[in-house]
Amino acid sequence: MNILAVDIGTGTQDILLFDSRKDVENSFKMVLPSPTMITHRRLKEATRRGQDVALTGVTMGGGPSHWAAEDHLKAGYRVYATEDAARSFNDDLEVVKEFGVILVSEDEAARLPAEILQLELKDFNFDQIARAFSHFDVSLHDLDAVAVAVFDHGAAPPGYSDRQFRFDYIKDRISTGRQLSVFSFLAQDIPEIMTRMKSVVLSSGQLDAELVLMDTAPAAVLGAMQDSMIRSHQKMVVANIGNFHTIAFRWGKVGIEGVFEHHTGMLDAPKLDGLLSRMAEGSLLHEEVFMDHGHGALLFESSPLGQPGKDFFLAVTGPRWVMMEKSILNPYFATPYGDMMMAGCFGLLKAVGERLPVYRAEIDAALAQGREKPPWELA
Repeated sequence: MNILAVDIGTGTQDILLFDSRKDVENSFKMVLPSPTMITHRRLKEATRRGQDVALTGVTMGGGPSHWAAEDHLKAGYRVYATEDAARSFNDDLEVVKEFGVILVSEDEAARLPAEILQLELKDFNFDQIARAFSHFDVSLHDLDAVAVAVFDHGAAPPGYSDRQFRFDYIKDRISTGRQLSVFSFLAQDIPEIMTRMKSVVLSSGQLDAELVLMDTAPAAVLGAMQDSMIRSHQKMVVANIGNFHTIAFRWGKVGIEGVFEHHTGMLDAPKLDGLLSRMAEGSLLHEEVFMDHGHGALLFESSPLGQPGKDFFLAVTGPRWVMMEKSILNPYFATPYGDMMMAGCFGLLKAVGERLPVYRAEIDAALAQGREKPPWELA
């Protein structure tokens, strides 16, 4: 069985080609610039050249590309964009127009003068990934599944806080089940509000394989939990410290016992220690995180977990893990199958098994490789 897993973050896109016949550690991997960073660089180059740009394609991740577009406009150059591409910056197109972007139709974009740089926006470029592998004589023609993770805020209605909308979505998903796989979907089952995930489906083309989508943050935590050290514990807190967002889950016998999500840029080690401690104590409040410009917090279980390292296990993953290097909580830094950067991809593999049960046994057997099952999977 062959599965392509692609975890698309702000800084990088992490790519794993999983073959169930091989040891997981021998999977082919690539860590490449994220699509929004690629767009950022191309916009910066257009600014340097003094060239107007037109953005087409679908809704993708913003951040760096948004900032580069803003700088381009401030430098006095034009940015045209189709509606779908413009929603990469904000779901409210009136806000995008106020920002200075000129909205055009697909036909109008195609008729723009040839000297205007055309940039097609999309988070997932299967053909590009396939070409990269082909340079090493690796073919992607016989895939059984493709799994892609993106961070999707969801399309909040006008007047609805993006942060609250995101956290309401998290609460809604957990209400359907306490396993991290509730944040994954088959392509045809993606909620209408998840516009970025739906855009990945549109840009994936005619894949001859099953397509599974998942949120990046839970995917990273689910992947981190495949680390042999973490798998041996039942009571724990696992945090993913991403470039833009930090999420932490409290985990117990029934699965998810609590969660909080915040913006990484607004955290430092002492503040993060405090949030993690209060979630473990059962005292963390939604308002505490939301009023600090985070997304929010939710606890299903308020009983204290006890002391980290003694009564419960604290684990950390994510590209900004170094923030916790001097933490007073003495966290364990997860390296599932020896590679922290692939945590999201390993989480995607587990999600494929959940969404496509026909593949589950083979995926789990390949991932286990003689490792003991974690307590929550024992009969």
